[in-house]
Amino acid sequence: MATTFTEETDPFCLATLDAAAMLFDAPWQRYAVIGDSLSAGTGDKSAGYGDQGWCDRVAHVLRQVRPGLAYLNTAVSGATTVDTLAHQTDAMREFAPDLLHLPCGANDLLRRAPDFREIERDLRAMYDLAAATDALLTTFTLGRAYVVPVFPDWTERVLTLNDLIRTLAGEYGAVVVDMWDHPVNSRENLLSADRVHFSTSGQAVMAGEMVRALAAVLAHRTR
Repeated sequence: MATTFTEETDPFCLATLDAAAMLFDAPWQRYAVIGDSLSAGTGDKSAGYGDQGWCDRVAHVLRQVRPGLAYLNTAVSGATTVDTLAHQTDAMREFAPDLLHLPCGANDLLRRAPDFREIERDLRAMYDLAAATDALLTTFTLGRAYVVPVFPDWTERVLTLNDLIRTLAGEYGAVVVDMWDHPVNSRENLLSADRVHFSTSGQAVMAGEMVRALAAVLAHRTR
C-alpha cells in the first residue's frame, strides 16, 4: 500500500522556518524566474499540501530572510527556449537579478525530431544572457515521471536534454537540482490530471530541494 504524505510528514519537504534557517545568511535581494510551466510552478492542488508552486515557495522562504526581496516571474506555459529568449530576457535584464532561475528546455523536446545541436545553441544563448547579470543561476533537470507517450523515444530525449543541462550548468557555474531519479518520481499521486506537471506535492518537494541546494552554495562560500 502506498504511503500517503502531507506537507508536514513528507520527508522531502521543509517547513518555512526550517528552510529560512538554512538560508539565514542568504545575500540575494532580487530573485527572477524565467521560462515555461516548470519555471512557473504549474500543477494541480494535492490534498495535504499548500497550493503554491515551487518558485513562489522559494520566494516566500527568501522573504523570511530578506523581507524586501524583489521577485519577478515571467514564466509562460508552453514557452520554448526560443520563446523565452524572445519574450522574457529583456524584462529579466531590466530587473537585474542576483538570483536567477532558468528553464531546462522541456518544451524544446515536443517536436517530431528534436535537433539537439539547435537546442544546445539556444540554451547556450540563454545562459550567456543570464550569466551577464552576474546572478547565481539555478535550474532543474526533468524528472522521469514526465512522459509524453506519443514519442516512443521520449526517455532518450529527456536523458539527452538532462545531460546537456548538466553540462551547461557546469560551464556557467549554475546550481542544478537534479530531479531525474528523485524518489518523488515514484509516487502515484505526483502528477497533475494532465499527466505532465507535478502536482503541489511535487512542487513542495522541488522547493525543498532548491532550498537545500542554495544552502549548500552558502555553506561552500563560507568555507
